[in-house]
Amino acid sequence: MKKELVNKSKNQPGYVSLYETGVLEERARLLDECLASCILCPRECRVNRKGGELGACGVDDAPKVAAVSIHPWEEPPLSGKGGSGTIFFSGCTLKCLFCQNYPISQLGAGRSMSAEELAASMLGLQSKGAHNINLVTSTHQMPAVVQALLTAVPRGLRIPIVYNTSGYERVETLRLLEGIVDIYLPDIKYSDPDSARFCSGRKDYVEADRLALLEMWRQVGPLEVDAEGIAVKGMLVRHLVLPAGLSGTRESMAFLARNMGTGVWISLMNQYFPAHKALVTPPLDRKVFRREYDEACEVLTELELNNGFIQLFPEDDYECELAS
Repeated sequence: MKKELVNKSKNQPGYVSLYETGVLEERARLLDECLASCILCPRECRVNRKGGELGACGVDDAPKVAAVSIHPWEEPPLSGKGGSGTIFFSGCTLKCLFCQNYPISQLGAGRSMSAEELAASMLGLQSKGAHNINLVTSTHQMPAVVQALLTAVPRGLRIPIVYNTSGYERVETLRLLEGIVDIYLPDIKYSDPDSARFCSGRKDYVEADRLALLEMWRQVGPLEVDAEGIAVKGMLVRHLVLPAGLSGTRESMAFLARNMGTGVWISLMNQYFPAHKALVTPPLDRKVFRREYDEACEVLTELELNNGFIQLFPEDDYECELAS
């Protein structure tokens, strides 16, 4: 494994300096303006979420949160020993047939919070020893998140912000997050638009995802870790191997290798299982075969994508290990 070591004390999260210069407040204003005719995600549904209308994501302008917790099972640079401070947001910009969190993403489980409550949640996670604030599926709720940061920073929030996303992002929105997000944790779900439409309801996913990945890479580059191996900045791309080649692993990895080189960090996941509507939708109604995952691992080797993590097959002890 190649490590880009940084001195954490000299690399305070970018949002702290943006707060000190007044830029964070301006970004909060610009993001909030987007809600009046919402264009935060590639759907650009243009409903007035500030007026109480629900976007395609299923929520209005108030932050809606399903869970706040210390998560010990993210990739090692994120979880470390103290865990990742996850905030699971309700709603989603995609409608994946196989979503394992569908009660949260598609059925609206969760409760509304004020920005002040969200800020308190962030500070609470930091006080419990979390290495970062992990925003899970927060694209459509980033105006509230940045507003919460305006409260949390002067109260002492100083750990990195992780943007944990499906990858279905609008570049213009991501540009408003530059310097606010320290670590991007996006998916590259598909390489074929028809697979994306079949599995997630959006034929434009592949184009939007690839443009988003390039923008995230421009902003933060490869993952950087401190002397303890904890991520402080950069990008780690997740790819979930799906049955029957629906995830297009070879083409997806080739895109990363071609545009970002072998320095990009990848988490190649084998944890797919049928959930939600996938239970009655072939070929998503089965787990991934060992040979399918092994073939995906071989792609990493062929493309010399050696930074990151693979997972042992379920019958082995579950753990992440370095891809090689």
